Amino acid sequence: MPTTTRAAVVESGGAPFTLSDVALDEPGPHEALVRMAATGLCHTDLGVAGGGLPFPLPGVLGHEGAGVVEAVGPAVTGVAPGDHVLLSFTSCGDCRNCRGGHPAYCATWLPMNLLGGRRTDGTSTISRGGEPLGGHFFGQSSFAERALADERSLVKVDPDVPLASIAPLGCGVQTGVGAVWNVLKPVTGSTVVVLGAGAVGLSAVMAAALTPATAVVAVDRVAERLELARELGATHTVDVGAKDLGEALAEITGGQGADGVVETTGNVGVLRQGVDAVGARGTLVVVGAPPFGTEVALDVNGLLGGKQIVGLTLGDSETQTMIPALVRLVKEGRLPLHRLISTYPFADIEQAARDMSTGKAIKPVLTF
Repeated sequence: MPTTTRAAVVESGGAPFTLSDVALDEPGPHEALVRMAATGLCHTDLGVAGGGLPFPLPGVLGHEGAGVVEAVGPAVTGVAPGDHVLLSFTSCGDCRNCRGGHPAYCATWLPMNLLGGRRTDGTSTISRGGEPLGGHFFGQSSFAERALADERSLVKVDPDVPLASIAPLGCGVQTGVGAVWNVLKPVTGSTVVVLGAGAVGLSAVMAAALTPATAVVAVDRVAERLELARELGATHTVDVGAKDLGEALAEITGGQGADGVVETTGNVGVLRQGVDAVGARGTLVVVGAPPFGTEVALDVNGLLGGKQIVGLTLGDSETQTMIPALVRLVKEGRLPLHRLISTYPFADIEQAARDMSTGKAIKPVLTF
């Protein structure tokens, strides 16, 4: 029997989130029905809702879910009813990158997570009045009281940790953390620069503070965010509204340039400045995603000193390992994620989206 649930539906690109009753299909062999406790709101959700990506609308978004398993399909082995789970991205599990421990680079990642709106066999997970809706977003579509999730989207977590306090780990936080831990891997004496002090950037700052990097530099134009970055472990801050980024970083690094830069803004002008600020054999990680088709010009000779520019999806995380580790750090107070979170009742999703767009909220978490 299908399950009826309340979901936040986006009717068309640019339309608001509106609550509506929808029907969830029965769990397939490798799916689970999850009762949501909380879900984070991410800029990717807002980008798709705004019509910036070709996801089928009307549809149900949401990809930082946290909840309790209610029912599982016949082939599910990793979780059972009653388990507390975080919902993250899905993957095929069978391609070379999945088998190699890099599921964020799954051969079918884009259609399975971001663009398809359906299962890989073309069937729909969500309908309304008998008409299919865009769903299966990141294998979950968690802007709903219940979600039908891929088993590979689910990570079993410590039931003693409140789910609303860890929901953002599924996307934004593991992206920022993974940029530092999985790509930059700072060594003793490193300088790490984080461009943009939103949820992803501040997660990168917290991650860098847990490494041997001796200088952690947060860059933004909002004074309150830079103050928070200092409290979360940044050793230096640069307000680009008041100071030239290149000059400031040259001063901080003694003219050597940065060893690692994390670009979270999606602004190509900032990206170019970041590349120029990287020192010899340094690395810039591209996290922020501008509209499809966006290009950036680079100084080719400036790259010949061994600079690397690495694109990143979801922190290049292997979720079954990464997310439980992050949950433990949150539980022990070593990853103070609560400093980023503002909670909203699920019915106030449109207000949460507005607060995120205006910068009033860093990481809204909807609670059920």
